[in-house]
Amino acid sequence: MAIIYENPQLRIETEESEVPWLKLFTQHPYREMSEVPAEIRFEIYDLLDIIEKAMITYYTPDKINIASFGNYVPHVHWHIMARFKEDSYFPEPMWGKKQRESTLTLPSFETFCRQLQSTLKGREL
Repeated sequence: MAIIYENPQLRIETEESEVPWLKLFTQHPYREMSEVPAEIRFEIYDLLDIIEKAMITYYTPDKINIASFGNYVPHVHWHIMARFKEDSYFPEPMWGKKQRESTLTLPSFETFCRQLQSTLKGREL
């Protein structure tokens, strides 16, 4: 896990995975989205949109998965994943039942993260 973006309200972390996977957390440990102040909710949705579009442009995935569960970690956070028909779990979620062995060949995740950081740097949210 590495933090690739952070401001007083939110942070974006990487998740170790075979697919490109980021997590967006609130800095304050809100338990539910309904507890999050409106301005931070809007910021969350704006960042989800930016990340999704960046993943689509960079990776050309078959699908983007965006999920918020928080059962194990009762802290508002979102998972954003680029999914591919050839990944080990597709069409299941990444924490679901493995469907096959896979060795995806994808563009560099590190480069993607640097490009996303550049997009977000200095951004007034």
